[in-house]
Amino acid sequence: MAGVTDRPFRVLCRRLGAGVAASEMLTSDTRLWSSRKSRRRMNHEGEPSPRIVQLAGAEPAALAEAARLNVDLGAEVIDINMGCPAKKVFNRHCGSALLGDEPLVARILEAVVGAVAVPVTLKMRTGVDPAHRNGVNIARIAAACGIAALAVHGRTRADHYAGEAEYATIRDIKAAVAIPVFANGDIDSGHKARAVLDCTGADGIMIGRAAHGAPWIFRDVNGFLSNGARPPALARERVRDIIASHLTDLYDFYGEADGVRFARKHLGWYFEELLGTQDDRRKLMSQENTAGQFACVSAWLDRWVDGTAAAA
Repeated sequence: MAGVTDRPFRVLCRRLGAGVAASEMLTSDTRLWSSRKSRRRMNHEGEPSPRIVQLAGAEPAALAEAARLNVDLGAEVIDINMGCPAKKVFNRHCGSALLGDEPLVARILEAVVGAVAVPVTLKMRTGVDPAHRNGVNIARIAAACGIAALAVHGRTRADHYAGEAEYATIRDIKAAVAIPVFANGDIDSGHKARAVLDCTGADGIMIGRAAHGAPWIFRDVNGFLSNGARPPALARERVRDIIASHLTDLYDFYGEADGVRFARKHLGWYFEELLGTQDDRRKLMSQENTAGQFACVSAWLDRWVDGTAAAA
């Protein structure tokens, strides 16, 4: 979710019912923290507690130091990423690549847990590939090292996001450790969340890609889990206001020039969710300046609320 879960999106998801929202993945190499990208990823101004900083790296001492520095900057939870399957992360022996080196996993987790007084959590997959699903071993190592909670994506690194997530390994992990376990992967509705919780016995669920263009999914899932039925759909006026507010927050956070660029992916997902025609989407996404983009999007949303916008 790097490039997606920036501060504006995290705040929006929390407002719509997400219990917690971790930062975008931040490198443990402090030499790179002076970049504009890293400075933005470390910006938690106005963000509700708990502020969670997710770190990526492969060197125990560097991760421990990065954790200490982020706690000094206000992080209330440190999350270690051992789940990212991206090639540029994997090839640096970071993210999900670490799952193939259990002794290194132990050294990293011991170092980070020992370096900070705040909870340390772990995001992981079920293994490096289907022939080496060692998620239960990794979970046991994590619990022994003092990790406070696990979030487990039901795929191996080799799977990336292909096929369907499997939850049997998450169920086995939950049975093997006493710490909280959160199930992740292909959870896109309240009904699916209920089924995954029942299957795995997990303490909660984590939602990622299903929030693209639909951050209100957290409201929907919470309602289903609480009442056994999806809550009434949001009024179109409310959806319009959510999108407009998100756009404004993106422009405020990134500035006008960069705000357009960072808003484009979210706008594309929103328009896909709202079933705008291809012509609408092309027109809306073609705006090259902030004022033009915002005005065009606002006008389309007003037509959508009135039922006069074309639909696919």
